[in-house]
Amino acid sequence: MNEVYSFFKENIDLENNSYLVIGVSGGADSMALLQMLKNYCQNSSCQIVCVHIHHNLRKESDSEQIFVKKYCEENHLLFETTKLIYEDKFTESIAREKRYQFFEHILEKYQSSYLFTAHHGDDLIETMMMRIVRGSSLKGISGISKSSKRSFYTIVRPLLYATKEDIYQYVKDNHIPFVEDSSNQDNHYTRNRYRKNLLPFLKAENKKVHLKFLECSEELQEVLNYIEKVVEKKYNQIVIDGKLNWIALLKEEEFLQKEILKRYLFQIYQENIMKITKNHLYILWNFIKDGVVNTSLDFPDNYKVIKGYNEILFENQEENNSYQYPIEKVVELPNTHRLEMVKESDDTSNFVTYLDSSMLSLPLFVRNYCSGDKMTIKNMQGHKKIGDIFTNEKIPLLERNTWPVVVDNSGQIIWLPGLKKSQFDRKKTGIYDIILKYY
Repeated sequence: MNEVYSFFKENIDLENNSYLVIGVSGGADSMALLQMLKNYCQNSSCQIVCVHIHHNLRKESDSEQIFVKKYCEENHLLFETTKLIYEDKFTESIAREKRYQFFEHILEKYQSSYLFTAHHGDDLIETMMMRIVRGSSLKGISGISKSSKRSFYTIVRPLLYATKEDIYQYVKDNHIPFVEDSSNQDNHYTRNRYRKNLLPFLKAENKKVHLKFLECSEELQEVLNYIEKVVEKKYNQIVIDGKLNWIALLKEEEFLQKEILKRYLFQIYQENIMKITKNHLYILWNFIKDGVVNTSLDFPDNYKVIKGYNEILFENQEENNSYQYPIEKVVELPNTHRLEMVKESDDTSNFVTYLDSSMLSLPLFVRNYCSGDKMTIKNMQGHKKIGDIFTNEKIPLLERNTWPVVVDNSGQIIWLPGLKKSQFDRKKTGIYDIILKYY
């Protein structure tokens, strides 16, 4: 485990971070990582925040939550937990989304820059092999990275240097309690079949095979990072204001053409990108190359691809989404979200704003975004275009026309729910008489 401590020293800044957030399931992996993190922080003022996700899927989930909470109490560690609720059926992607939403809430609460997860070397091998067999992009095949930059934090995975066997030996040697997930033995799960059948063969060939996979993963990620920079530069020259210059696109190498189209499709579909298959990509590519102009093509989610003399544009065929509603108590919004005037809240995220009515012209309204909208962001000078905020926050084009904008009676923008607060937002400890919450 020496590589893990070396990784801490080279990558984790304790001086400028008061809190470190770690996901703790209670299993051997996360408990081992927690112990190593405790050891590393013992001579600093940095506090560890243990985040436990109750997935609400197994009968052992309750006892696992109790186990982690008790361990944190006995070791004077901060403890945060949530129980996931699935409105429809359970899927891995929905669970992951909910999990990271809570992680990000805790990271914001404690103003932490790091989220530690206990993915290890065996996980890396399993992930890379599963994706190769299933059929994946180079990015998918590259597996799990030791660190991943997000909007305001970094996900850190120091245990990629270790195998599951290393971890079990570590918890045994250091008398670290843990719980065992019974689902790890269920052959119904693809990952478990790879773990039981493929890993023993690979390790028999090379005991340190996980480090070879880690080297391969890092090399692939370096190549992909370089490609990403090239694609981004070309993309910004070819796609302007949501319109793709197909004349300029066809001047590039075929590989770059496809990569730029992939990025263009992702910007449009975002979380719905799974609706776009490789076949859709090739249909679009051939549509662009056929030389015919002033024509259109139907695409998923009521999009029509319109091809002009030199531009491609994805146009949403749904009805006009203009709206403006007075804010009284609860407003049901066209984007299926809700805006509510509440009496109290402890939330300080961008999903809640605290306002002083004496600084505003009442009543308040919520309306759709309009081209040219600007607002003064809290703690910033001057105005910023909301269109630029959408771009920076990677809001898909499909969602922008219906995104709620809160204004007062004079028309000044006082809040962009879920994204940015304005200069009118008051501190939780300040003076305010209006609290608005966005669901």
